[in-house]
Amino acid sequence: MTANSYGFDTLAIHAGQEPDPRTGAVVPPIYQTSTYAQDAVGAPRLGYEYSRSSNPTRDALQECLAAIEGGRRGLAFASGLAAEDTLLRAVCRPGDHVVIPGDAYGGTYRLFAKVAENWGLDWTAVPLDDLDQVRAAFRPGHTRLIWAETPTNPLLNVADIAALAALAHEYDAMLVVDNTFASPYLQQPIGLGADVVVHSTTKYLGGHSDVVGGALITATDDLGEMLAFHQNAMGGVNGPFDAWLTLRGIKTLGVRMDRHCDNAERIVGYLGEHVAVESVLYPGLESHPGHETAAKQMRRFGGMVSFRAAGGPEAAIQICNRTKLFVLAESLGGVESLIEHPGQMTHLSAAGSPLEVPADLVRLSVGIESVDDLLADLEQALG
Repeated sequence: MTANSYGFDTLAIHAGQEPDPRTGAVVPPIYQTSTYAQDAVGAPRLGYEYSRSSNPTRDALQECLAAIEGGRRGLAFASGLAAEDTLLRAVCRPGDHVVIPGDAYGGTYRLFAKVAENWGLDWTAVPLDDLDQVRAAFRPGHTRLIWAETPTNPLLNVADIAALAALAHEYDAMLVVDNTFASPYLQQPIGLGADVVVHSTTKYLGGHSDVVGGALITATDDLGEMLAFHQNAMGGVNGPFDAWLTLRGIKTLGVRMDRHCDNAERIVGYLGEHVAVESVLYPGLESHPGHETAAKQMRRFGGMVSFRAAGGPEAAIQICNRTKLFVLAESLGGVESLIEHPGQMTHLSAAGSPLEVPADLVRLSVGIESVDDLLADLEQALG
């Protein structure tokens, strides 16, 4: 099944998920097995030998991921960072260079600064919405990747995917896009020129805060084959039950994202008028510097909202501590609403670096609850 022949919601429900040929089960079985009986020496049945290498439940998820992102090959991993690490070590070599966002996710920054750098990979952080700065950061012959997030976590900056792809390809580099915040329902980077899409499937794809996982989706078969080799050789795969949970979440991705967006838009309007809020960061606002780009490449503007507290860092922390329905927790993209203080939670690893986030920043992952209840919770928390 491909995006050329079916709509998004049809692909989310059916791609890679044909009824089981043996029993007719309409939901893919959980193949909770480590190994497989072979018909003869050198003749594995249907190609299955060992579940690190391949597993039917994971294969179903991978086929679905490729379909909903409009890619050629999907690969599922134990976490988003396992996917990122596999990609970096597959396509880069010691001495190579990567351009990353000036406000990258804290875990991605930690991977580059504390792990990949020790392996010999160099990197430069620049604001990816400024193409002149991106071009200036390039080291011809050494820059292997532009690593983009759009919208970024947690400042919700927006980068022009098509423009970054053209720039990367001009220098014989690749564009990698972390599409976790938008999800494939709201944005499909491969169709805009990206070479690889990265996801933490823990977030919107799984959607229920009950599974950890990651994914890579490639624009070409050759790149997909190379990454599949490294997926098996490095072994950071997700298990069959995790793959099954993620598939279950994907089935409702479209309808969930519409509700996330509806609720987020109401909350943005409320926060923008509250005296306890200094400013609201959301690509759907016409005042947002990336609004026109987001409107061009996204279906809607997502369920993630950040704001800066008028009372400063201590006020931001107190707001986080006072909510009732908004659960104080890391992660995002689940059906329940979450609130966090990025500076002391998800982005603590960037403290003291050029990627440090403002101490008065609050990040909301707006869930799908009744929006009036969420607004009432914010009212009492904001005081």
